[in-house]
Amino acid sequence: MGENEDALLSSRQAAEMLDLSPDTVNELARKNALPGTKRGRQWRFRRRDVVSLKRHLQDRVAA
Repeated sequence: MGENEDALLSSRQAAEMLDLSPDTVNELARKNALPGTKRGRQWRFRRRDVVSLKRHLQDRVAA
């Protein structure tokens, strides 16, 4: 397992990886489509979960 897989990303960082807005990323987290944790008012996401969602979204577009 790579050390960066468990790195925590902000909504903005996750949004950049997913080519989405930070608000959309936060909405996905609220709907449990993207696992995340809240620290205060900010969402944090494991890099591996963001990468997994990105693959899933790419597979849906390709299908």
